[in-house]
Amino acid sequence: MLLTAAAATQAQTLPPTSTPETPSDVPVPAAPRKERRVKVAALPIVFSQPETGIAYGAAVLPVWRFGTDTTTRKSTARLLGYYTQRKQSSLSLTYTVFTPHERFILGGEAFYFNFPYYYYGIGNNTRKAEKSDISYKVIIVTQRVLKKLRPHTFAGLGFRLTDLHHIRLDDDSTDDRTRPNLLLLRDPRERQTTLTAGLGPTFLYDSRDNVLSTYRGSYLETSALFMGRYLGSDYRFSRFLLDARHFRSLRKTDNRTILAGQLLAQFHTGKVPFRELANLGGEKMMRGIYEGRFRDRQAVAAQLELRQQLFWRLGAVVFGAAGQVHDQLDQFRPNDFNVAAGAGLRVAVNRADRLAIRIDYAVGSGQSSGLYFAFNEAF
Repeated sequence: MLLTAAAATQAQTLPPTSTPETPSDVPVPAAPRKERRVKVAALPIVFSQPETGIAYGAAVLPVWRFGTDTTTRKSTARLLGYYTQRKQSSLSLTYTVFTPHERFILGGEAFYFNFPYYYYGIGNNTRKAEKSDISYKVIIVTQRVLKKLRPHTFAGLGFRLTDLHHIRLDDDSTDDRTRPNLLLLRDPRERQTTLTAGLGPTFLYDSRDNVLSTYRGSYLETSALFMGRYLGSDYRFSRFLLDARHFRSLRKTDNRTILAGQLLAQFHTGKVPFRELANLGGEKMMRGIYEGRFRDRQAVAAQLELRQQLFWRLGAVVFGAAGQVHDQLDQFRPNDFNVAAGAGLRVAVNRADRLAIRIDYAVGSGQSSGLYFAFNEAF
C-alpha cells in the first residue's frame, strides 16, 4: 500500500509596515501578493506496483513560471529515485518547460533502470504461464524542442536514445516449464548490449489549461523517429506516434467533474529489438496490465477516465481502457481487444498548481491486476 509525507515550500509575504495615521495621511492599498517563482514539493515515498513490488524512495517536484505573463503555462519537473523488494533501482528526471510567452516548449525524460523484469514474449495473446524472468540495465533519454507557430500550435524535433546492457536470463525456462525462456526465441543479437538512437519531426497542438491535471482543452501530437547508424544506433527502424487527448468539464459552474479521453497509436517499420517494441500496460495506458505484457510492432489503445473532486484535498476517478498489438496493421480485429478498468484516489499536494499524488487499482486481460502509485494524472 502507500505511505507518504509531503513538504512543499509556500509563498511568503511580509506584512506591510505602517506609521501612525495623521489627518493628512491617505490610505494606500496594500501591494498585491507576489507569487513565489518556484514551488517545490519534496516527498518520501513507499508504494507497490505490479512491476516493482514494494518500493521506497523520494521525489522532488518543482513547479514554476518563466516571466510574469500568466498566459504562459507553468513549467514542471519530477526527480524520482527508488529501490524495490525485487532489487530494482531507478532514477528518473522528467520535465516540461514553457519559455516566456510559450515561444518554445522543451520536454524530455532521462531514466536509469536496473530491473529484474517479466518478459511474456511477442503478440496480443501472450500467456501468463509463459512468463520468463530476465534482467537488464537501461538508460533512456528523450528530448524534444518545439517552436510556436501560432497559438497552441508547435513544431520541432524529437530525439530518443536507449542504451540496453547487462541483459541476462534469470531462469532458463518459462514459469510453467513447458518452453525455454522466451527471450531465447529472439535473435541472439538482442541479448547483447544494444544502442538505439534516432531523430525526427514532431507536430503538437496543445490547448490544455494545465499539464499536470487538465480541466479543459485538447492535445494532439504526431511524431516520427528514424533510428539509424548516423547516430550510432545498432538497429535501423522507424517509429510513428499519434497521441490524441481531449478534456472537458461536465459542470457549467465549476471544474469538480472532468471527463478525459485518450487515443494512442504507435507504429513501426523495420527490425525492432524487443525493448523498443510498442506495448500495452503500465501506470499510464492500460493500467491493470503489467507493462509490456503485450508487445509487438504495432499498437493501438484508448482510455476514458471520469475525475471527480470530493472534498478537502481528495478526489476520485474511474477509468477503462482497451488496446491491441500486432505485427501488421491488417491483423487488427474488432473482437481482439485486451481491456482494463479500475478506480483510484487523488491527494492534492499543491492545489494551486494541481500537483497531486495518484493511487489507482485496476484489473485487466490476461489475469492481471495492479496497484499503482504515481504523481499527477495518467494523461
